[in-house]
This record gives sequence, C-alpha cells and structure tokens, in this order.
Amino acid sequence: MFDNLTERLQNSFKTLQGKNKLSTSNIKEAIREVRRALLEADVALEVIKVFLDQVQTKALGLKVGKGLTPLQTFIKLVETELTEIIGGETELLDLKTQPPAVIMVAGLQGAGKTTSIAKLALYLKQREDKKVLVVSADVYRPAAIEQLEVLAKQVEVDCFPSTIDDKPSDIVASAKKHAQKQFFDVLLIDTAGRLHIDEQMMDEIKVLQEKVNPIETLFVVDSMTGQDAAYTAKAFANALPLTGIILTKTDGDARGGAALSVRHITGKPIKFLGVGEKIDALDPFHPERVVSRLLGMGDVLSLVEEISRKVDHKKAQKSAQKMAKGQFDLSDMRDQLLQMEQMGGIETLMEKLPSMGHIPQNVKNQIMGGAETKKMVAIINSMTPKERNHIKLIKGSRKARIANGSGTNVQAVNKLIKQFEKMQKQMKKMGGGKMKKMMAQMTGTDGIPDFSNMKLPNMGGNKFPF
Repeated sequence: MFDNLTERLQNSFKTLQGKNKLSTSNIKEAIREVRRALLEADVALEVIKVFLDQVQTKALGLKVGKGLTPLQTFIKLVETELTEIIGGETELLDLKTQPPAVIMVAGLQGAGKTTSIAKLALYLKQREDKKVLVVSADVYRPAAIEQLEVLAKQVEVDCFPSTIDDKPSDIVASAKKHAQKQFFDVLLIDTAGRLHIDEQMMDEIKVLQEKVNPIETLFVVDSMTGQDAAYTAKAFANALPLTGIILTKTDGDARGGAALSVRHITGKPIKFLGVGEKIDALDPFHPERVVSRLLGMGDVLSLVEEISRKVDHKKAQKSAQKMAKGQFDLSDMRDQLLQMEQMGGIETLMEKLPSMGHIPQNVKNQIMGGAETKKMVAIINSMTPKERNHIKLIKGSRKARIANGSGTNVQAVNKLIKQFEKMQKQMKKMGGGKMKKMMAQMTGTDGIPDFSNMKLPNMGGNKFPF
C-alpha cells in the first residue's frame, strides 16, 4: 500500500542523513524533496502547501531531542503533521442510536460500493457482534440487486428483497420497518451509483435520507483516482450531510494521493480502507498507523490485531511446541503457509513490520508472492502423510510423483525440501531452551502474539533477514 510514496519519502529524508544539526538550508532541502515526493504521489496541491508550511514553520525552531539525530527529529515532525493532515484521531462508526442504526452508502459506479457494503456487513457482524440487514435501493444498474444478494449470502447476513420495479424510497422505508420488527442492530442501504455526481443522484439520496434518517452517510471513493477522489467526495459532501468516507482499492494504490488529500479537502473523516479483494479485506482507518507505514516504521498494532483474529491459536501453539522439541514437519509448514495466506500473504505481513519498508523492491519481488506460497502448499499436499513426517523418504521416483501431482517440477520439489531442511537445522542450532525462550517472547499469556520484547533484525545493506 502506497509503496511508491514510502520509497520517495525515505529518499527525501536522505538529505538530512549524517547531519549533526538542523539548519535553515538543510531543512529547506529536505522539504523540497518531500514536496517532490508528494507531487509524484498525486496529493492535492492545497494539501501539500498546508502540510509543508506547517512542517517548515515548526522545523525552523525545532531542537534536536536528547538521544535523537536531526534526521529522526525531522521524521518525527513529518509523522505528526502527516497524521494531522489525514485525520488526527481515529473516527469509527457512530452506532449510538435506537436500533436499527441506519447506514446509507453512496458512490460512483466502479468505486466498489456494493462490495464495500458486504465487507462492512461482515465487519459489523464479526468484530462488532451486530445483527445486520442489507438492502439494495439501486434499481438502475443491471444486476445490482442480485449482486448484493449474492454477497449477503457469502458473508451470511440477511438481505431485504427488492426489485427494479420498486421505488427506492419505498424500498428503504420497508427495509427499515422490517429491521425494527426483527430487531436488527444495523441496516446498510446500497444506493444507486452514477458515472458522475449529478443533480438526479443528489435529489434521490435526499429523499432516501428523509425516509430513514441515517445516523451515518458514507461515500465510497476509489483511491486509484488520486486527488480526483478527494474532489469527488467534496462535491458530494457539499450537497449532503456526509459523515465519512470508505477509501477502496488501497492495496493497488502505490501513490497514496487520495488518502493524504481526502480529509483536508472534504473536512470528513476516512472511516475505512478497502485493502484487498477478499470479502474480509476492510480495515478501520487509523491515521497514525497509516502514517507509520508510509514512513517505513511498520504497523505492529494492526499486525497483532490481525493475527489475533485470523490465526488458529490452538494450532499455532501446537506448532510452537513441536518446534521447541524439534518435531516440526512438512504438515506444520503447510499450516504456517496457509495461515500466512489467510492474513494476506508475506508481503502484507512484512509491510506492517518496522524497517521492512527499507527492503529494495527487487528483493521483495524475489521473496514474496502468493503464487510461490500456493505452489509450496500444492507440493506438500501431493505428499503422503508419511512423507511429510519423514522427509528422507522422498527420493527420485517419489519426487517425480509429487511434482506431477502438484503441477510443478522436480526442481521445485527439491527447492522446498532444501528450505525445510534449512529450517530444521536452524531450530536444532537454537536448541530447545532458546526456542522456548523465543516462543515465550512472541506469545502473550492469552496466546496472542506479543512483539513488544522482540529485537528487530539488522537490515544492513540489501540482505534479507531470513
């Protein structure tokens, strides 16, 4: 997410590397490089101006803190000001009302509005423990109603029936009555999308708002459109009482212009980020965490939360115990790979660890990728249970059979075996005592990973820590 901007910001900070004090000249040089990075990221000009004016004003009178370098002091200032520009405090959904809390969702066609509603429904169901009802009032786009019905089944929430022959105002009124009678906590309304914001769209949403009085009106924008996303959201916010924004497709957005521009341009908070195609790929927007990732400092809090939600802790604990005893086998390795994929793959995880933003892109390309993980899982699945437990059994004819069964080749099987043997050697070198100590560091008393005591690897040069 926002990889290009992260790389450019880090390059801009190099102008202060090795300096023993902050001076007017080196501050201006650093700010000039930051400006270039933000322009290339398609951040709105007015946002860049406000942000850099604030940074320059505060940097000129800034004293380097004890134990800090001028570079670290400047980066801390940039972090503080960026966090303020994109939202400051985290703002979550306001559901404090007589149930059902009605949330109306609007957006242009192609922004991912209907998919975002399904993701939001799953979020509210799983993380907020809410009983959710969804309804489509989009009677114009072909198959819009059917799309929401399919997605509702996928996330296992109720979908109120509607047809293209119904009036949108009648649909939402009936859905709200049904939600009240059936004691739903939240009603999510999918409104009609347009190719652009027009008077007809605004008029219809105003009528729907009068009918159901939503506590939240969210506007879905595509982050891939850069600063245009911010100005589209502003046009909507000027006409209607918008309460927040869902920024979609951020996993494919290397620039970050929309994320840095939307809050300042609209005055409305980003409440959620769409971070992938999977139906659970929707995250609350935490400004300070996003900025931390932008500056290459990782996002350990989000990583721990994600692990807490998605990891099978009993299975993980069992694997940890087997590691400590030197009994880790290929079945355990497969389980680890599958859990990693469940959390978005290696690249997603690495982005959230401090210092990992400094890894060159060409190194990332060599070591990361879902295709490689899927290949490894397929190879392990093509082995017999005995082969997974006794790797020495896997010789010539067995390797050929495993390669055929997994749709790979013998070289790929050999590569996997070598990687596994290397892991085993590392575990034996660490010994039972050291391994147990590491596991104790990584895992809290409740079984949830705790990285607070872990020492991060030295990322000197282009060497990868594994």
